[in-house]
Amino acid sequence: MDSGKKVSKGFFITATDTGVGKTVATYVLGLLLQEQGHDVGVMKPIQCAGDDAAFLKKSLNLKDDLKDINPFYASEALSPHLAFKRDKKKIDIEKIKLAYQKLQSQHDIMLVEGAGGLMVPLRDNYFIADLIRDLDLEVIIVSRLGLGTINHTLLTIQQARDYGLKIKGLLFNATQKKSGIPEKTNPEQIRQMSGEVVLGTIPHFGRMDRAEVIRKCKVDVSYLVSSISYLGNRDARYEQRDTVRLSRLDKKYLWHPFTQMKDWLNDEPLVIDRAKGSYLIDTDGNKYLDGVSSLWVNVHGHRKREIDQAIKDQINKVSHSTFLGLSNTPAIELAKKLVEIAPKGLEKVFYSDNGSTAVEVAIKMAYQYWQNIGQKKKTNIVHLVNSYHGDTLGSVSVGGIDLFHKVYRNLIFKTIQTDLIGFEKLIKDKHQTIAAFVVEPIVQGAAGMIIWPKGILRKMREVCRKHDVIFIVDEVATGFGRTGKMFACEHEAVSPDIMCLSKGITGGYLPLAATLTTKRIFDGFVFDYKDQKTFFHGHTYTGNPLACAAALAN
Repeated sequence: MDSGKKVSKGFFITATDTGVGKTVATYVLGLLLQEQGHDVGVMKPIQCAGDDAAFLKKSLNLKDDLKDINPFYASEALSPHLAFKRDKKKIDIEKIKLAYQKLQSQHDIMLVEGAGGLMVPLRDNYFIADLIRDLDLEVIIVSRLGLGTINHTLLTIQQARDYGLKIKGLLFNATQKKSGIPEKTNPEQIRQMSGEVVLGTIPHFGRMDRAEVIRKCKVDVSYLVSSISYLGNRDARYEQRDTVRLSRLDKKYLWHPFTQMKDWLNDEPLVIDRAKGSYLIDTDGNKYLDGVSSLWVNVHGHRKREIDQAIKDQINKVSHSTFLGLSNTPAIELAKKLVEIAPKGLEKVFYSDNGSTAVEVAIKMAYQYWQNIGQKKKTNIVHLVNSYHGDTLGSVSVGGIDLFHKVYRNLIFKTIQTDLIGFEKLIKDKHQTIAAFVVEPIVQGAAGMIIWPKGILRKMREVCRKHDVIFIVDEVATGFGRTGKMFACEHEAVSPDIMCLSKGITGGYLPLAATLTTKRIFDGFVFDYKDQKTFFHGHTYTGNPLACAAALAN
């Protein structure tokens, strides 16, 4: 980047209600910022009647095209979703984004004025708060003075937080001359109760005289621009930035997975600070396409409103309760949903934490199943050459990639490895000692995206069924749409005995895994406790309510 180039900053001006004075607040902020020497641009993306956008353009002496400042205008003073419907117009969010990007490129600071409050609908299931998120702007909340202000302001603050919006500050506007006890005490009371910064109060003006506004308005606009940095050479200013500080801390304290740390320590790490849609954003504000979906887990994009809200709603109920001897609502509802969408015959759900543990659970279930029903000789587990099922010792035991697994060979249990050519003969000859066959359906991922010939998966299933070998499919990588169907098994209408799920199950939000089984497998563990044939396996966070709530929303 060019030395000394200023980083453009944007703020979204919203309010606790309509008629609170957002346009006045936008004008005052713009004027005071101009007085400090900043190049300010404004935008009112959606306007329903009135001349607010034209007023801002004229009063702040802006040269920008009014169509960029206000790309969408409706003729009636109604809620946008209704006003534009009555005008037979449609609000195009992409057009708003493009207009904003154009204006942003021409100014140091952008002030974007909303329509009404955060939950004003722009179209079906899309609100002002969604637009703020899509524009990735910090929020300035404008509130009137007087009775009711505390309630309205705190509710708006909470809604902004629930949406994951960053509040830059609160600005109070005296919409009338009256100045009683509420007007004098509310801003400080709200500051104490919310912990948010109060930028100041705009006094009541009979007319918006430029000189009078500058003289009377005591608004801390310096705070707004305090985070606007200058990019230059690695000097003292650069050394204070979060990127350098976090990089040093990372190298001092962290050990990264699948990473040669000697190389890491000699390089500059990429530190991700936030994300939006399909993009990751680093601590310098640079955007990167999340091309690996955060290791194949991010299904719908980052900061998905429905999943965000589901987790927040669940936090307000319970974040965790043990699943050992207890149950919880999201875990029950999710199990029902998983069984509904899974291949036919899978009827029971066992939760764990990640893909490796899902496979561990499957292997232990298959092994113990035969022991429980008296077939003690069936102890061998078969897997394919080049297979990969995770990094815990049980899943490493059924792995076939030496780069990842050879160093642990003396720690793991013995298995039988085969290829596609020798698979059927192996099962036919040794099925009396084989407990289960574990396989990645349709494609071997870590091996290099090796796609199988058509019909192989179905053939494997038929061979295992014929010789009474438990057929385990590892859908951790392939599940939840990654191969074009909900599960890879569906490409060949295969119903396994056990199916392992993780990665995309929560949409990339929280760790969760599930091992689904048939009733036959489940019934192999249903005995009196004194028989000691319980499945003695579990994890502290098994069936975690937050993760299950995220998965349900996903």
